[in-house]
Amino acid sequence: MSAGAASRFAALEAAVAALEEVEPDLPGSTPEDLTLRARDVLERASRRRELGAARTAVALAGATGTGKSSLFNALLGGEHASVGVRRPTTSAPVAGVVGEDGEAAALLDWLGVENRVLLEPRGTAAGLDGLVLLDLPDVDSVELEHGRSVDRLAEVVDVFVWVVDPEKYADNLLHRRYLRPMATHAEVTLVALNRFDILKEADRALVVADLRRLLAEDGLPGVPVLATCARTGEGVAQLRERLATIVRGRAAAEARLEADAQAAGRALLACYDSEPPPGVGSAQRRVLTSAIAEAAGVDAVAEAVGASYRMRARSQTGWPPTRWLARLRPDPLRRLGLVRADADPDLTRSSRPGPTPVQRARVASAVRRLGHAAGEGASEPWRTAIRAAAAAAAEDLTDALDRAIVATPLAEPAPPRWWAAGRAAQRLLLVTALAGLAWLAVLAAVGYLQLPELPLPHLGTVPWPTALTLGGALAGVLLALLARLLAGVGAARRARTARRRLAEAVTGVADVVVLPVDGAVERCRRVVAAARQAAAD
Repeated sequence: MSAGAASRFAALEAAVAALEEVEPDLPGSTPEDLTLRARDVLERASRRRELGAARTAVALAGATGTGKSSLFNALLGGEHASVGVRRPTTSAPVAGVVGEDGEAAALLDWLGVENRVLLEPRGTAAGLDGLVLLDLPDVDSVELEHGRSVDRLAEVVDVFVWVVDPEKYADNLLHRRYLRPMATHAEVTLVALNRFDILKEADRALVVADLRRLLAEDGLPGVPVLATCARTGEGVAQLRERLATIVRGRAAAEARLEADAQAAGRALLACYDSEPPPGVGSAQRRVLTSAIAEAAGVDAVAEAVGASYRMRARSQTGWPPTRWLARLRPDPLRRLGLVRADADPDLTRSSRPGPTPVQRARVASAVRRLGHAAGEGASEPWRTAIRAAAAAAAEDLTDALDRAIVATPLAEPAPPRWWAAGRAAQRLLLVTALAGLAWLAVLAAVGYLQLPELPLPHLGTVPWPTALTLGGALAGVLLALLARLLAGVGAARRARTARRRLAEAVTGVADVVVLPVDGAVERCRRVVAAARQAAAD
């Protein structure tokens, strides 16, 4: 296979593969069998290459009465195909095989042609060794099976010889159904203007010129037009020599397959050609991220992180006689179901309040704008596919958002060290106050029982029991106040950290929408680029 043909088939394969990925997102936008036809071209090409290039299948096709069978006999020499006045005469394809059967049998089995005539490459057939010439039924036959047979073989033969005559060369069925759809197959197409003898000398050039004009309108300019007459032999030798040249070149099968790939590429472009869509821009991503962050309650969760830190710090470093009050309040993070740092996000759900209707509307609006902007400038059906990708992905946002929040580490894995120091200091101060209070109780009991007074040391002018009691209590309260200040600073820092982590998590959640949209955009670009390469002249 030539480098050009290999490149075209590779491009068509890439286009079909990319299209099959995105086609479920394109309901009703294109013919349902478009990719199937392209895939059939690739499979047919693979099978034809397996059969080899030693044999070239050439089909004589045309309308009723144009003399296909007569031309078939004239080219091969002898009466091999039935010729008669009753139409249609050819009811089934007839194959004239020149040379050793060999690969021809496998080729004809693949073509589904049972009527075969084996000829030696001598005499009239000299120089045609390797030719498999097919006489097809009439394209305008009243028998439906004849038309189906022609349609089937028109998709697989290597070379077409369209046989027309001065009376039917402008037949609309022939041009509309066969010639125009095969505009990419000019390299493997010949036209035989048969029964040329019925024209007057003065009209011959005019008819040939008009036929060339119609072929140019069909997209086949420059296709060889040979004037023939099977009855008189005029032009038959020239047509035979053309076929001999094609057979000797052994390139017709590859040229036909390459033309099929080009036609399939053009068919894809007819439905899918587009300017490259821009994809998701940074502005649309920011808007979506902002809307998701608001719906997730990032600020509320960050505030809960700070409040939880302050509450736990107070329960550890507060004045012991009063800090038990802090334990009566529910932990804000626990209330949201976000306490456990080792929670499995796939199995755990938070207790955050759901987004409000306004927040949901903002997210939905941001998703729609993102989908519209990502497909801006693209043709249908790509705009629809890109928007559909955004809308489908948005349905998973709620669960993805909750999983991201649960998976975000919010609570500290271990309490700060100063909590332990504060707790130890508070215990020491409490013991000091209790010791002073007990001393005062002993003194009170001694006085009540009128026992001898005990020695009472003083700290300056203040008795030691009183100093211990008041000093321990006052120092504990002051330490609690200092710890509260430190807890406020730590809470603010942890709230900022939580807000940053949550923002990163929300950005990852935005990818739930962004990645499928970018994927649809990338598939659009791949399909269009590959189809353009396959369809290129």
